Amino acid sequence: MASYSLEEIARLVDGELLGGEGKEIKITGVAGIKEAEKGDITFLVSARYEEYLSTTHASAIIVSSKYDTHIPMIKVKEPYLAFLKVLRLFTVDTLKRYERGIHPTAVIDKSAKIGRDVAIGAYAVIDKNVVIGNRTTILPLTCICGGASVGDDCLIYPEVVIREGCKVGNRVIIHSGAVIGSDGFGYARDNNINVKIPQIGIVALEDDVEVGANTTIDRATTGVTLVKRGVKIDNLVQVAHNVVIGEDSILAAQVGVSGSTEIGRNVILAGQAGLVGHIKIGDRAMVGAQGGVTKSIPPDTQVSGYPAREHTLAKKIYAVTARLPELMKEFRELQKKVEDLEKGLKGGSSAEND
Repeated sequence: MASYSLEEIARLVDGELLGGEGKEIKITGVAGIKEAEKGDITFLVSARYEEYLSTTHASAIIVSSKYDTHIPMIKVKEPYLAFLKVLRLFTVDTLKRYERGIHPTAVIDKSAKIGRDVAIGAYAVIDKNVVIGNRTTILPLTCICGGASVGDDCLIYPEVVIREGCKVGNRVIIHSGAVIGSDGFGYARDNNINVKIPQIGIVALEDDVEVGANTTIDRATTGVTLVKRGVKIDNLVQVAHNVVIGEDSILAAQVGVSGSTEIGRNVILAGQAGLVGHIKIGDRAMVGAQGGVTKSIPPDTQVSGYPAREHTLAKKIYAVTARLPELMKEFRELQKKVEDLEKGLKGGSSAEND
C-alpha cells in the first residue's frame, strides 16, 4: 500500500503545512470529507461542507484558508486541484489494469496493423486496414471498422463502435456504448419522400480527448467532424455532422450540437444545452444548463435560458417570470379599481346633467 508523509504531500502540491507537528503523519488514501477515515487526506472547497470539519475522521485536510480544526491542514490556492494531484498518487494507471495481449476470440483482419504491447479483449472486431497504436487497450465487444485508426495509449471500453475511416489520436478514452462516426442526419425532400444524403466524411478525435458513455459523434457529410485536442465530452451527448469543437472545451451530459456548428476553445456547454446548426460559439463562452442557443455567441460570453440570452439578462427575466402570478393579481386589482373609478366618474357626470 502506498504511503506518503504530510510533508511529502505538502511539497507535491506546493502547499503550506500549518503546524509542524503533523508532518510525519502517514497518508495512505484519499476520500471526501464525510466518508474519510484515519490515514486518508481530504479537502475543503465549499462552505457548505465546513460543518464536517469537526467530525471528519481524516488524518489531514487540504484547504485554502486556516480553520480551527482537530486535524493538520495543508494550505494551497486551489484545494480541489491539489487534491487531484494527491489522488493520482493512489490511483492505479488504468492502462496497467488490463493484461497485455490479444484474446483468442478477438476477430482481427490480416490487413490490420497492431502496435506493441496492446490489449485486445474478447470478441473485439478489428476490421480491414485498421491501425492500432502502441500500448492501446481495446476491451471486449468493441468494433473498429475498416480503415479506422486508433493512436497510442488509448483506452477503448467495451461495446464502443468506431466506424469506417475515423481517426482517433493518442491517449484518447472512449467509454462504453459510444459510437464514433455514425451517419450524419441528412435527407433531401423529393416530393413527399425523404432521400438519404450519403455521409462520406469521417470523425477525427485529436489527442487527449475523452468521450462519455452512449455519446454519438456523427461523421461529416463531406470532410471531417473534428474534436480537437483535450476536449472532454460527457455521457449521452449528440454531436452532429461537420461540427468542430475547439481545444479543451467541455460538453456536459445530454448536450446536443446541430450540424456545421463551430465551437471555440475552452467553451463550456452545461447539461442539456442545445445548439442549432451553422452558428459559431466564441472562445471561452459558457452556455448554462438547458440553454437553447439559436444564434452565434461572441467570445467570453455567458448565456442561459431559452432562447439563450446574456446570463444577467436571463436571470432578470427568470425573476420577473416567477412573479407573474402575483403581478397578474395586482394587475386585476388595479383594473377593478380603474373600472370603479370610471363608473364613479360617469355617475357624477349624470348627476350634474340632471
